[in-house]
Amino acid sequence: MNDLFVYTLRLGDDALIAAQRTAEWIAAAPQLEEDVALGNIGLDQLGQARSLLQYAAELEGAGRTEDDLAYFRDERDFLNLQLCELPNGDFGHAMARLLYFATYQHLLYEELRASADETLAGVAGKAVKEVAYHVDHATQWVLRLGDGTEESHRRMQAGLDSLWPYTAELFAADDVVRRLAGVAVDPSTLEEEWLRRVTQVIDDSTCTRPTAAYQHSGGREGRHTEHLGYLLAELQHVARSHPGATW
Repeated sequence: MNDLFVYTLRLGDDALIAAQRTAEWIAAAPQLEEDVALGNIGLDQLGQARSLLQYAAELEGAGRTEDDLAYFRDERDFLNLQLCELPNGDFGHAMARLLYFATYQHLLYEELRASADETLAGVAGKAVKEVAYHVDHATQWVLRLGDGTEESHRRMQAGLDSLWPYTAELFAADDVVRRLAGVAVDPSTLEEEWLRRVTQVIDDSTCTRPTAAYQHSGGREGRHTEHLGYLLAELQHVARSHPGATW
């Protein structure tokens, strides 16, 4: 497959699956304002997904559209990070995931603005402003929960701990990225700054930075957790039940 298509598809899949998970909090968040806030974050992620998947479809040149890529691919065809597909768990878990993923996205989009590919640079230029808000939102909740009650601290620490074993995949580089030097961002170059930023938030929250003896991987090659299949069944149900329908 075309390297640029694969790279763009990866970023689009990250945003799409993250958007689906974020949207699950609408009408389920701990307060009404948070329903609205997470709804807006999910819409930001969905907007990024649409731009990236539309471009991926153009690069593929097979006549598919962004909708085809979102609704009519099977689990093994998705190239998203496993972190994005994990169940939300409680609110502490959701904020830990948002902190980890949004910090990564912010660093990625900052660098991608200088891409030799004008379309990717343009998407990144808009997205980096949105993701800056996502980082701030997650940061404020991690601080509030971590430095709150004994129970909120326990739950925040549990969320940070449970998702840490999925963070190394954020920074794994491969031949696709290396062949796209000047166009793609080598994620391994983001790890040091990501670790510095995330550690600062965790320290300020009075939580402890997690460690993990084992790190999960495989999402970029289409190997996923059991949870992605269930997520896609819900995401794709209407489109697959009524193929070709418009509204």
